[in-house]
Amino acid sequence: MKAVVGVDGSKYSEWVLGWLGEMPFRVAPRVTAIHAMDLQSVRPSFIVQPTVSGYEPDEGEAIHLLESRAKQVEAETKRRLAKLGLKGSVRVVQDKIAQALIEQAGHKGLIVVGSRGLDAIDRLVLGSVSTTVTLHAFCPVLIVKEPPQTLRRMLVATDGSPSSKKALQFMTKQFTAKPDAKPLVILLVHVMPFLRYTMVKEAGEQLLAQEAAKLEKAGYRVRQFPCVGPAAEEILKVVNREQPDLIVTGAKGRSAVTRFLQGSVSMKLAQQSACSVLVVR
Repeated sequence: MKAVVGVDGSKYSEWVLGWLGEMPFRVAPRVTAIHAMDLQSVRPSFIVQPTVSGYEPDEGEAIHLLESRAKQVEAETKRRLAKLGLKGSVRVVQDKIAQALIEQAGHKGLIVVGSRGLDAIDRLVLGSVSTTVTLHAFCPVLIVKEPPQTLRRMLVATDGSPSSKKALQFMTKQFTAKPDAKPLVILLVHVMPFLRYTMVKEAGEQLLAQEAAKLEKAGYRVRQFPCVGPAAEEILKVVNREQPDLIVTGAKGRSAVTRFLQGSVSMKLAQQSACSVLVVR
Protein backbone atom coordinates (compact mmCIF):
# COMPACT_ATOMS: atom_id res chain seq x y z
CA MET A 1 0.00 0.00 0.00
CA LYS A 2 1.16 3.53 -0.69
CA ALA A 3 0.78 6.31 1.85
CA VAL A 4 0.47 9.87 0.57
CA VAL A 5 1.43 12.44 3.18
CA GLY A 6 0.98 16.21 3.23
CA VAL A 7 3.98 18.11 4.64
CA ASP A 8 4.36 21.86 5.19
CA GLY A 9 6.98 22.24 7.91
CA SER A 10 4.45 22.42 10.75
CA LYS A 11 4.53 20.20 13.83
CA TYR A 12 1.51 18.39 12.43
CA SER A 13 3.34 17.39 9.26
CA GLU A 14 6.16 16.05 11.45
CA TRP A 15 3.62 14.04 13.40
CA VAL A 16 2.11 12.38 10.31
CA LEU A 17 5.43 10.79 9.40
CA GLY A 18 5.84 9.61 12.99
CA TRP A 19 2.38 8.04 12.91
CA LEU A 20 3.30 6.01 9.83
CA GLY A 21 6.27 4.68 11.75
CA GLU A 22 4.11 3.69 14.74
CA MET A 23 1.02 2.19 13.09
CA PRO A 24 0.86 -1.64 13.12
CA PHE A 25 0.94 -2.23 9.36
CA ARG A 26 1.44 -5.81 8.18
CA VAL A 27 3.66 -4.42 5.44
CA ALA A 28 5.24 -0.99 5.79
CA PRO A 29 3.73 1.38 3.19
CA ARG A 30 5.79 3.22 0.62
CA VAL A 31 5.53 6.92 1.37
CA THR A 32 5.02 9.80 -1.04
CA ALA A 33 5.36 13.07 0.86
CA ILE A 34 3.94 16.10 -0.94
CA HIS A 35 4.66 19.75 -0.27
CA ALA A 36 2.46 22.11 -2.26
CA MET A 37 3.39 25.64 -3.31
CA ASP A 38 0.00 27.23 -3.89
CA LEU A 39 0.97 30.27 -5.96
CA GLN A 40 -2.63 31.46 -5.99
CA SER A 41 -2.29 32.16 -2.28
CA VAL A 42 0.58 34.60 -2.81
CA ARG A 43 -1.52 37.69 -3.44
CA PRO A 44 -4.04 37.11 -0.61
CA SER A 45 -1.14 36.47 1.78
CA PHE A 46 -0.05 40.12 1.36
CA ILE A 47 -3.12 41.10 3.35
CA VAL A 48 -1.88 39.37 6.48
CA GLN A 49 1.85 40.11 6.25
CA PRO A 50 3.15 42.66 8.75
CA THR A 51 3.89 45.91 6.97
CA VAL A 52 6.77 48.31 7.27
CA SER A 53 6.26 51.92 6.31
CA GLY A 54 7.53 52.56 2.79
CA TYR A 55 7.97 48.84 2.02
CA GLU A 56 5.60 46.22 0.60
CA PRO A 57 6.74 42.80 -0.64
CA ASP A 58 6.24 42.15 -4.34
CA GLU A 59 4.91 38.96 -5.88
CA GLY A 60 8.37 37.82 -6.99
CA GLU A 61 9.72 38.01 -3.46
CA ALA A 62 6.73 36.12 -2.10
CA ILE A 63 7.29 33.33 -4.63
CA HIS A 64 10.96 33.23 -3.70
CA LEU A 65 9.97 32.78 -0.04
CA LEU A 66 7.64 29.91 -1.01
CA GLU A 67 10.44 28.25 -2.98
CA SER A 68 12.88 28.63 -0.08
CA ARG A 69 10.38 27.11 2.33
CA ALA A 70 9.75 24.25 -0.10
CA LYS A 71 13.47 23.39 -0.22
CA GLN A 72 13.67 23.40 3.57
CA VAL A 73 10.58 21.20 3.93
CA GLU A 74 11.84 18.80 1.26
CA ALA A 75 15.24 18.39 2.94
CA GLU A 76 13.76 17.98 6.41
CA THR A 77 11.18 15.44 5.20
CA LYS A 78 13.86 13.31 3.52
CA ARG A 79 15.84 13.37 6.77
CA ARG A 80 12.76 12.33 8.76
CA LEU A 81 11.93 9.47 6.38
CA ALA A 82 15.45 8.10 6.70
CA LYS A 83 15.42 8.43 10.50
CA LEU A 84 12.11 6.56 10.75
CA GLY A 85 13.23 3.85 8.34
CA LEU A 86 10.41 4.64 5.90
CA LYS A 87 10.96 4.14 2.19
CA GLY A 88 9.61 6.77 -0.16
CA SER A 89 10.10 10.10 -1.85
CA VAL A 90 9.30 13.79 -1.50
CA ARG A 91 7.56 15.83 -4.19
CA VAL A 92 7.13 19.58 -4.45
CA VAL A 93 4.15 20.57 -6.58
CA GLN A 94 2.57 23.83 -7.68
CA ASP A 95 -1.00 23.05 -6.73
CA LYS A 96 -3.44 23.16 -3.84
CA ILE A 97 -2.34 20.58 -1.32
CA ALA A 98 -5.74 18.87 -0.92
CA GLN A 99 -6.11 18.32 -4.66
CA ALA A 100 -2.52 17.10 -4.96
CA LEU A 101 -3.00 14.55 -2.18
CA ILE A 102 -6.27 13.24 -3.62
CA GLU A 103 -4.87 12.85 -7.13
CA GLN A 104 -1.67 11.17 -5.97
CA ALA A 105 -3.44 8.68 -3.70
CA GLY A 106 -6.17 7.68 -6.15
CA HIS A 107 -8.46 4.85 -5.06
CA LYS A 108 -5.92 2.49 -3.48
CA GLY A 109 -3.70 4.65 -1.30
CA LEU A 110 -3.89 6.02 2.21
CA ILE A 111 -3.81 9.79 2.72
CA VAL A 112 -2.24 11.00 5.96
CA VAL A 113 -2.71 14.64 6.85
CA GLY A 114 -2.41 16.80 9.95
CA SER A 115 -5.56 18.31 11.38
CA ARG A 116 -3.91 21.75 11.24
CA GLY A 117 -1.57 23.51 8.86
CA LEU A 118 1.36 25.83 9.30
CA ASP A 119 -0.68 28.65 10.84
CA ALA A 120 -4.22 29.75 11.58
CA ILE A 121 -4.19 32.47 8.91
CA ASP A 122 -3.54 29.95 6.13
CA ARG A 123 -6.52 27.94 7.36
CA LEU A 124 -8.71 31.04 7.33
CA VAL A 125 -7.74 31.91 3.76
CA LEU A 126 -7.45 28.45 2.23
CA GLY A 127 -9.90 26.44 4.30
CA SER A 128 -9.19 23.23 6.23
CA VAL A 129 -7.14 20.81 4.15
CA SER A 130 -8.06 17.86 6.35
CA THR A 131 -11.79 18.53 5.92
CA THR A 132 -11.49 18.89 2.14
CA VAL A 133 -9.49 15.68 1.82
CA THR A 134 -11.86 13.73 4.07
CA LEU A 135 -14.89 14.84 2.07
CA HIS A 136 -13.47 14.27 -1.42
CA ALA A 137 -10.80 11.54 -1.25
CA PHE A 138 -11.40 8.18 -2.96
CA CYS A 139 -9.39 6.24 -0.37
CA PRO A 140 -8.95 6.04 3.43
CA VAL A 141 -7.81 9.21 5.19
CA LEU A 142 -5.90 9.37 8.47
CA ILE A 143 -6.28 12.73 10.26
CA VAL A 144 -3.47 13.19 12.77
CA LYS A 145 -4.19 15.33 15.83
CA GLU A 146 -1.54 14.21 18.31
CA PRO A 147 2.16 13.35 18.46
CA PRO A 148 2.91 9.77 17.31
CA GLN A 149 2.31 7.04 19.86
CA THR A 150 2.20 3.27 20.01
CA LEU A 151 -1.35 2.12 19.33
CA ARG A 152 -2.84 0.01 22.12
CA ARG A 153 -6.56 0.80 21.95
CA MET A 154 -8.58 1.64 18.86
CA LEU A 155 -12.23 2.61 18.87
CA VAL A 156 -14.11 1.20 15.87
CA ALA A 157 -17.56 2.57 15.05
CA THR A 158 -19.78 0.12 13.21
CA ASP A 159 -23.36 0.15 11.95
CA GLY A 160 -23.40 -2.74 9.48
CA SER A 161 -23.21 -0.45 6.43
CA PRO A 162 -20.93 -1.24 3.45
CA SER A 163 -18.66 1.62 4.50
CA SER A 164 -18.45 0.27 8.04
CA LYS A 165 -17.57 -3.19 6.74
CA LYS A 166 -14.77 -1.67 4.66
CA ALA A 167 -13.35 -0.14 7.83
CA LEU A 168 -13.26 -3.57 9.48
CA GLN A 169 -11.71 -5.10 6.36
CA PHE A 170 -9.02 -2.42 6.32
CA MET A 171 -8.06 -3.31 9.88
CA THR A 172 -7.97 -7.07 9.34
CA LYS A 173 -6.02 -6.82 6.06
CA GLN A 174 -3.66 -3.88 6.64
CA PHE A 175 -2.97 -4.06 10.39
CA THR A 176 -1.43 -6.81 12.46
CA ALA A 177 -3.47 -7.45 15.60
CA LYS A 178 -0.41 -8.33 17.69
CA PRO A 179 2.38 -5.91 16.73
CA ASP A 180 4.50 -6.83 19.76
CA ALA A 181 2.97 -10.19 20.79
CA LYS A 182 0.32 -8.33 22.79
CA PRO A 183 -3.11 -8.06 21.14
CA LEU A 184 -4.48 -4.63 20.34
CA VAL A 185 -7.72 -3.75 22.13
CA ILE A 186 -10.69 -2.82 19.95
CA LEU A 187 -13.49 -0.77 21.49
CA LEU A 188 -16.32 -1.81 19.17
CA VAL A 189 -19.18 0.70 19.27
CA HIS A 190 -22.60 0.35 17.69
CA VAL A 191 -25.21 3.08 18.21
CA MET A 192 -28.87 2.18 17.88
CA PRO A 193 -31.68 4.66 17.30
CA PHE A 194 -33.84 5.62 20.27
CA LEU A 195 -36.72 3.32 19.44
CA ARG A 196 -38.68 1.18 21.90
CA TYR A 197 -38.51 -1.98 19.80
CA THR A 198 -36.98 -5.14 21.22
CA MET A 199 -36.07 -6.34 17.73
CA VAL A 200 -33.93 -3.23 17.13
CA LYS A 201 -31.95 -3.87 20.31
CA GLU A 202 -31.54 -7.55 19.45
CA ALA A 203 -30.38 -6.75 15.90
CA GLY A 204 -27.81 -4.27 17.22
CA GLU A 205 -26.44 -6.74 19.75
CA GLN A 206 -26.28 -9.45 17.09
CA LEU A 207 -24.34 -7.14 14.76
CA LEU A 208 -21.86 -6.32 17.54
CA ALA A 209 -21.39 -10.02 18.35
CA GLN A 210 -20.82 -10.96 14.70
CA GLU A 211 -18.27 -8.25 14.04
CA ALA A 212 -16.54 -8.79 17.38
CA ALA A 213 -16.13 -12.45 16.44
CA LYS A 214 -14.45 -11.48 13.14
CA LEU A 215 -12.02 -9.16 14.91
CA GLU A 216 -11.24 -11.73 17.61
CA LYS A 217 -10.57 -14.31 14.90
CA ALA A 218 -8.06 -11.87 13.40
CA GLY A 219 -6.29 -11.70 16.78
CA TYR A 220 -7.73 -8.56 18.37
CA ARG A 221 -9.07 -8.32 21.88
CA VAL A 222 -12.57 -6.81 21.67
CA ARG A 223 -14.80 -4.93 24.08
CA GLN A 224 -18.36 -4.25 22.95
CA PHE A 225 -20.22 -0.98 23.49
CA PRO A 226 -23.93 -1.01 22.50
CA CYS A 227 -25.30 2.53 22.71
CA VAL A 228 -28.61 4.28 22.11
CA GLY A 229 -29.05 7.83 20.82
CA PRO A 230 -27.52 10.20 18.24
CA ALA A 231 -24.58 8.32 16.67
CA ALA A 232 -21.78 10.92 16.80
CA GLU A 233 -22.66 12.09 20.30
CA GLU A 234 -22.77 8.58 21.73
CA ILE A 235 -19.49 7.59 20.07
CA LEU A 236 -17.80 10.72 21.43
CA LYS A 237 -19.02 9.82 24.93
CA VAL A 238 -17.23 6.49 24.65
CA VAL A 239 -14.16 8.26 23.26
CA ASN A 240 -14.06 10.69 26.19
CA ARG A 241 -14.56 7.90 28.71
CA GLU A 242 -12.21 5.26 27.28
CA GLN A 243 -9.50 7.52 25.75
CA PRO A 244 -8.58 5.42 22.67
CA ASP A 245 -5.39 6.10 20.71
CA LEU A 246 -7.23 6.10 17.37
CA ILE A 247 -10.81 6.18 16.05
CA VAL A 248 -11.63 4.06 12.98
CA THR A 249 -14.87 4.72 11.12
CA GLY A 250 -16.45 4.30 7.72
CA ALA A 251 -16.93 7.39 5.59
CA LYS A 252 -20.69 6.96 5.30
CA GLY A 253 -23.34 5.55 7.56
CA ARG A 254 -26.24 3.27 6.83
CA SER A 255 -28.89 5.84 6.05
CA ALA A 256 -28.74 8.87 3.76
CA VAL A 257 -31.73 10.31 5.61
CA THR A 258 -29.89 9.98 8.92
CA ARG A 259 -26.85 11.75 7.44
CA PHE A 260 -29.12 14.58 6.29
CA LEU A 261 -30.75 14.93 9.71
CA GLN A 262 -27.71 14.41 11.93
CA GLY A 263 -24.85 15.38 9.62
CA SER A 264 -21.97 13.10 8.69
CA VAL A 265 -20.94 11.03 11.70
CA SER A 266 -17.42 10.56 10.35
CA MET A 267 -16.97 14.32 9.86
CA LYS A 268 -18.24 15.06 13.36
CA LEU A 269 -15.79 12.55 14.81
CA ALA A 270 -12.95 14.00 12.73
CA GLN A 271 -13.75 17.56 13.80
CA GLN A 272 -14.75 17.08 17.45
CA SER A 273 -12.61 14.25 18.80
CA ALA A 274 -9.32 14.96 20.54
CA CYS A 275 -7.60 11.86 19.15
CA SER A 276 -6.60 10.99 15.59
CA VAL A 277 -9.22 9.56 13.23
CA LEU A 278 -9.01 7.06 10.36
CA VAL A 279 -11.91 7.46 7.89
CA VAL A 280 -12.16 4.45 5.57
CA ARG A 281 -13.80 4.28 2.15
